[in-house]
Amino acid sequence: MSEAAPGGSAEKVFYEEAGLRYEVDGEIATITLDRPEKRNAQTFATWSALAQIGENLPQQVRIVVVRGEGPSFSAGIDLRMFTPEGVPGQGSFASTATLDATAFEGRIAQAQQGFLWLRRPDIVSIAAVQGHAVGAGFQLALACDLRVLADDAKLCMKEPALGLVPDLTGTKPLVDLVGVSRAVEICLTARVVGAEEAAGLGLAALVVAPGELEQAVRDLSAALLSTNRDAATATKRLLQGAPGRTLEEQCAAERQEQMGRIRALFARS
Repeated sequence: MSEAAPGGSAEKVFYEEAGLRYEVDGEIATITLDRPEKRNAQTFATWSALAQIGENLPQQVRIVVVRGEGPSFSAGIDLRMFTPEGVPGQGSFASTATLDATAFEGRIAQAQQGFLWLRRPDIVSIAAVQGHAVGAGFQLALACDLRVLADDAKLCMKEPALGLVPDLTGTKPLVDLVGVSRAVEICLTARVVGAEEAAGLGLAALVVAPGELEQAVRDLSAALLSTNRDAATATKRLLQGAPGRTLEEQCAAERQEQMGRIRALFARS
């Protein structure tokens, strides 16, 4: 049985005000971007709420699904943030620009925390993407380990076209997945990448019909949960570290992880 907003009604209200729904059902947590009338546009409050979910994720959770309500995953940054008035209670880019360097960098770092935790080795994060995933929406999908796309998905790194850079942790996974040259082309043209192309570039684990998206994510979650949790965590940790290691270093890391697994499984107390 699912539990909405673990922690009580106050947290539920906090997430709702940030445009999110948050539910935990056993080992699966589901985060839903829930402003369909705004195509699930994101604000500073969205990123703070995402960070809080990561900080307080129940220990039993192994799978985190990030999805969007309505026809779009997320259209990116709420355009009110570009206006002098900004988002009520949250300010704007104009007000943020007046901060001193330390506070300014801290504001961006705080937003990034809402995305970084989705890479934790003890969980697997899945983005269920339909319709538009633009700018911050594309970066949120890239923050997840796996992306399941509906065949109507449209990915776009819009920030450079708005005079900004992608700063919500999306540049590294994009380069890791498609290479520097293709990442430059995708970002600097701010063009749309459709679902079929995304699959060919390695940006999608699966592409399905829109009506099959929810079931595809459920099936993938079940398959992931069938693996021993500690082995899955150790394996993800190995894979995440591999790009930064030499072959010899990776072999050493494999030895250490395997020693830990064999001791856990077979050593007598």
